Amino acid sequence: MSIIQLDTIIKTYHMGKVEVPALRGISLTLVKGDFVAIAGPSGSGKTTILNIIGLIDKPTSGSIVIADKNVTNMKKAGLTRMRQKELGFIFQSFNLISVLNVFENVELPLIIGKAEQTKAERRDWVNYLIEEVGLADRKKHKPAELSGGQQQRVAIARALSTKPQIVIADEPTANLDSATGETILNLMKKINKEQNTTFVFSTHDPVIHELADHVIFLKDGNIVRERKQAKEVKK
Repeated sequence: MSIIQLDTIIKTYHMGKVEVPALRGISLTLVKGDFVAIAGPSGSGKTTILNIIGLIDKPTSGSIVIADKNVTNMKKAGLTRMRQKELGFIFQSFNLISVLNVFENVELPLIIGKAEQTKAERRDWVNYLIEEVGLADRKKHKPAELSGGQQQRVAIARALSTKPQIVIADEPTANLDSATGETILNLMKKINKEQNTTFVFSTHDPVIHELADHVIFLKDGNIVRERKQAKEVKK
């Protein structure tokens, strides 16, 4: 069952009178529950694809279907609802709110999205997620009191708080040492398997390539190669 479909996506940026092509007609289908790595050198289009899947940016042309909804021409309010309901985001810089503690950071998307939960249900769910990422003894700590790896764990819990079908991560291990990065990846893979959550990464990290079910290699805004379950498909 597909969860993301991109059809002939072109994205062109304008710098003054100069057109800069970022994506050159990409078509892609991702399956629910996939652990997907988007790889390629800087400037290949990795972040642009994530921004389009994450409904942060719109393509110049082409169509997008996310969770069985055609979002190509969806209005701003609809896109906001889709982001709140279907998508979770993990950033390499963590993007935690410095004045909020761990519990409050994880809880925040539920408050903003006005989740249909009682206060007790919300508290229990947030506590469960914090325990899942191994921070039950840190839930009253603020981000400045945590290590980089612990902050990224909070970011993962926060991304999962709204029970999204898709989690998007832009270079999630870039600011972590290799051992901590591997621990974080194994945690996300565990969540991927247990909850059937689709993860889509942009990454240079070869460890993610090894863990991924589906690796998409980009160059100059084109898909040049894909690997699905260790089988490579030339394009």
